[in-house]
Amino acid sequence: MTSSADDMPPPWQSMWRCCKLGFKFEPKLMSVAFGLSLLAALPDALLALWLKFLSDGVLDGNRRLVYISLMGLAVSAVGTWFLRTVADRVQRRFRDRVTIALEAHVARLQASVGTIAHHERPDYLDRLSILRDQVFVLDHMYLSVFSTAGWIVRLVITVGLLTSIHPALALLVLFAVPTVMTSSWRPAVERKIEEAGASAARLARHLFVLSTTAPPGKEVRVTRIGSRLVSMRRSAWERWYQPIAAARWGTAWWHSLAWLVFGLGYVGAIVFVAVGINATPGSVLLVLAAGSRLSAYIGATVGEIGFLRGFWMDGSRRLAWLEDYAASFDEAADIAVPSTLASGIRFENVSFAYPGTTALVLQDVSLTLPAGAVIAVVGENGAGKSTLVKLLSKFYSPTSGRILVDGADLGRMPADEWRARLSGAYQDFFRFEFFARQSVGVGDVPRLDSVPAVSAAVDRAGAADVVSSLESGLDTQLGPSWPGGVEVSFGQWQKLALARGFMRDEPLLLVLDEPTAALDAETEHALFERYASAARSSSGRITLLVSHRFSTVRMADLIVVLDGSRVAEVGSHEELMAKGGQYAELYAIQAAAYQ
Repeated sequence: MTSSADDMPPPWQSMWRCCKLGFKFEPKLMSVAFGLSLLAALPDALLALWLKFLSDGVLDGNRRLVYISLMGLAVSAVGTWFLRTVADRVQRRFRDRVTIALEAHVARLQASVGTIAHHERPDYLDRLSILRDQVFVLDHMYLSVFSTAGWIVRLVITVGLLTSIHPALALLVLFAVPTVMTSSWRPAVERKIEEAGASAARLARHLFVLSTTAPPGKEVRVTRIGSRLVSMRRSAWERWYQPIAAARWGTAWWHSLAWLVFGLGYVGAIVFVAVGINATPGSVLLVLAAGSRLSAYIGATVGEIGFLRGFWMDGSRRLAWLEDYAASFDEAADIAVPSTLASGIRFENVSFAYPGTTALVLQDVSLTLPAGAVIAVVGENGAGKSTLVKLLSKFYSPTSGRILVDGADLGRMPADEWRARLSGAYQDFFRFEFFARQSVGVGDVPRLDSVPAVSAAVDRAGAADVVSSLESGLDTQLGPSWPGGVEVSFGQWQKLALARGFMRDEPLLLVLDEPTAALDAETEHALFERYASAARSSSGRITLLVSHRFSTVRMADLIVVLDGSRVAEVGSHEELMAKGGQYAELYAIQAAAYQ
């Protein structure tokens, strides 16, 4: 999948999809809000007609026509105010409710995507960064649609009034065409340039966070890079803003020229009515009032269309793209995940390059992970260990080759069902600042609040000392930024993350990707010695351990050595030591360091 703007759905189609989404979330409120927008257009648009009747009635001495016009003016004034007030209240409620629904929709979509490419690819990060900013104001798109419909109703009525004086006055609409074109064109130009500099804008936000938040605070002060961060942020912001400012100036000149064309047409229409056809004073007054309102209505209409064409439509395109992107995964998922493993998992000539790149991180990997075995993966940094884990977790699919689970293609298994039978702890674990019980319990959501299940996972992870050190045990709020919250060390966070990975009792695959890097070697060894013994007694479960500590690795039934994106060696500790290859060399170097 490419990442250019061309791979996003068409603009108007995206906006229509977004409108249908709003109707799905709030059908009654959306219908009432739209109806009020149309109704509120009527009294305002008829104002020019009442002024004509008033003029004609005064000049002709027709009191009945004067009273009718005065009544119409009063109804228009009161009706416009009343309908606008009611519409604002209804639209505000609709906006509040649909915003919550849209935010939840975007969060659900991102969480449901079968891959994590959108979290790691810079081009997708830029696109999603803009969507995250826009989703909080995407509700304005609906109001813009409502307003545009209302302004169009006003335009139709106003043009009808003008043509009632003379059909040639309809040509005034043609003089408005340039304003419509420039209003539709300029936001798209500006948004294209803004997106081209999105990475610079994201860098500016990142540098602002570094300068103003607590986690990097100590290092910012010790290294004294605060002023440099400010300077870098300013430079990044200028790289983003300067092209946008230049584009805005350029499009503003063309837009001004378009309005000059309409102004000339408006003046010509007044001269034509007053001199060319010798119309009545009432008709001239109607043209003056309707013509001036026509310019205001056209300005409002093209302004709303500009918003729709630019900001709001761009937001709906990104939302539609995310919907399509999320739906594109597991399209061929027609194989059920097995309940137990009989033979194990096999890599068949698997190669992988991250999306948007051509460098192979794994190359022609053929490997068998036997059912019921504890398997360790070792290798230098960049050898492909974490990538292997990502493929097994179905975060990515192989570029070529395939992964078989008991002979069935993993690529044809639903990602959600596979991950429901997967458990793990990763080196880049997240700090869930919930209550300690929930921070561990999210590892198995159905048992999130089960104290016995959480306590068992804590014991398996050797994290009982962490929980006992907390003032309220499992009911302690983690994170000092929350009321009553406490700070815990990196090592304690890592133990809680490991406990989270142990929440599921019978996973088919347990992945442990450098999960105890913050623990000392002796603690790690004791922990995995106890766990490996229990793992081998389970029914078919595969345990995959990625670690740099060979004192732990040697406990594995099978050790896989990766080197330069390829499998260099496979075997038990004794077999690999007897072979005297790369593993034996690495083991000897690390053993010597402990002597």
